[in-house]
Amino acid sequence: MNVDDISRVTVLGAGNMGHGITEVAAIAGYHVTMRDIEQELVDDGYESIEWSLQKLSEKGLVEEDPDAVMDRIDTEVDLETAVSDADLVIEAAPEQMELKKEIFGDLDEFTPEGAILASNTSSLSITEIATATERPEQVVGMHFFNPPVKMDLVEVIYGAETSDETAEATYEFVESIGKTPIYVRKDVNGFVVNSVLGPFGDEAGWMVSEGAATIEEVDAAMVHRRGYPMGPFELGDLTGIDIGYHVRKEAGKDVPPVVQEKVDAGDLGQKTGKGYYDYEDGEGTTYEAGQGEDVDTLRIEARIVNEAAKLIGNDVATAEAIDTGMRLGAGFPEGPCRRADKLGLDTVLAKLEELYDEYGHERYEPSEHLRELVEAGHTGEDAGKGFYDYGGSDGERHYATIEHSLSEDGLLEITLDRPERLNALNQDLMDEVVHLLETTDVDDVRAVTFEGTGDRAFSAGADITGFAGIAPHEKDVTEFFRTVAEYPRPTLAKIDGFCLGGGHELALACDLRIATEGSEFGFPEINLGLIPGGGGTQRAIRMLSDARAKELVFRGERISAERAEEWGLINRAVSDEEFDETVEAFLDDLVGGAPIALRKAKQVMNAGRDQDIDAGLELEAQAFGLLLGTEDMQEGAAAFMEDREAEFEGK
Repeated sequence: MNVDDISRVTVLGAGNMGHGITEVAAIAGYHVTMRDIEQELVDDGYESIEWSLQKLSEKGLVEEDPDAVMDRIDTEVDLETAVSDADLVIEAAPEQMELKKEIFGDLDEFTPEGAILASNTSSLSITEIATATERPEQVVGMHFFNPPVKMDLVEVIYGAETSDETAEATYEFVESIGKTPIYVRKDVNGFVVNSVLGPFGDEAGWMVSEGAATIEEVDAAMVHRRGYPMGPFELGDLTGIDIGYHVRKEAGKDVPPVVQEKVDAGDLGQKTGKGYYDYEDGEGTTYEAGQGEDVDTLRIEARIVNEAAKLIGNDVATAEAIDTGMRLGAGFPEGPCRRADKLGLDTVLAKLEELYDEYGHERYEPSEHLRELVEAGHTGEDAGKGFYDYGGSDGERHYATIEHSLSEDGLLEITLDRPERLNALNQDLMDEVVHLLETTDVDDVRAVTFEGTGDRAFSAGADITGFAGIAPHEKDVTEFFRTVAEYPRPTLAKIDGFCLGGGHELALACDLRIATEGSEFGFPEINLGLIPGGGGTQRAIRMLSDARAKELVFRGERISAERAEEWGLINRAVSDEEFDETVEAFLDDLVGGAPIALRKAKQVMNAGRDQDIDAGLELEAQAFGLLLGTEDMQEGAAAFMEDREAEFEGK
């Protein structure tokens, strides 16, 4: 079976995960049957979907009428009826192995011969679940993250006998519902995200238990110094301290005393009112910036990297899959493999060896793969190669935050690829764009486009967490915007969704801007006690009237695409249906236009804008005279006389 054969989906379970998966699949156009063991449970799940769809519709996040989506959802209590014509079954029952095996035994009997049987389990063995069937090659893990409607990641997990055909069809199905899949090629405990995330809370627990730091100090250090969205103890309170506790127990791992104390006391986090922080009589988290300056954050991160290295070395997942999983599934500011390459794998290895020598515990034993990389001299970014290749042996640099392609006709398309942060700009992304523009042969490029991954944001601004630990004088962020603005080929921003702060500045640095009508523009920096720092104040004041530019910057409010077009910030505001066609029309002229003339036009207009009219006219005259002697001009004149399309070669 391949993804084209999937039209009917059955989801087993109407709880938070079950009704969320049902909703996502129905929004994507699939006919879905949602089944649970009691009608009341099914009805509650159905009502939850109705409520969620209404909210999504109000926010403009669902194009289709909610009633049309609901029409694709059936409900059922009888299992055989629910799965009798299903092409794909996604089981989302409670995390009990015997229950899941019982369900899969029934599925083996009731489902069509070619149906894919998937489990949404977050921790149980796919291999063992598959033993309940006579077709283990069609059993696969499909681990959604909670809540499925909001979370972008899905782990696609191989059991011992899962076929490539089954896994590939599942992977493509995940893509078809607008989610991002990663392969987990071996059925390991915790899969990818939970395996790599484990040391984040575990090592923090040991550090506090030993008296090396306080809870507040560790959380403050990991958030304010290292850029994580939550500290490990704050995260434990959110997810439930008992959850992580039982995962460690089931895996046969030692539990840090500070965790054991909370579980014994019944203080399990926000759900009980108390955990590491007090949510009843207190105000919750109490850590602040400035705390934890002496916390050894590398002790935590080295263990995270080591866990990732184990997975790579055992062919469970690639570095790309791990980094994608941790960004999308755990909210990490960057993938642990990418971060390790920046730290230096030799530095990570030395820290693990130091900890192993001190404590002698297996959790600090460096993975064989990490040792092999360091011994080979592949210590990270500075060495040209680590988990990723940075242009060492094959001259190709791995980009972690952007995607790009260069067509035969010279269109360089750059996609900001940080959907978990609404494509917010961090230092990595800016460095990668600059590197791409500087290393791509400009003679091969006719035009450049910028767009954001997904349909929610072009770029929602600068990712503050991405600059954690960087002093203002250490990085010149204006280099990025200057490189885009001064690139010698026409640039076009394809804006769909939020275009705010640094993202707005990137759009203004481009020559042309086309946006969907639902897009929003603004400079919210003033609300953070900042001002736009990538040329936003200067470009806005030159493009708009003083009053409008200052309104944008001073008030920090968003304006609609319609108003942005009216003010002259963008070239077009068009409907979703017209967007691609409008962009294509612009690009036809840019890619097919005379390269030298376009380059000179950009130079003259940019340089002349800040000079008096006489100086600008002089620049224009010089460029005009130069162009008269080009082969492109001769071709353009000949094409005009012969009533045909010109074929410019940039000569």
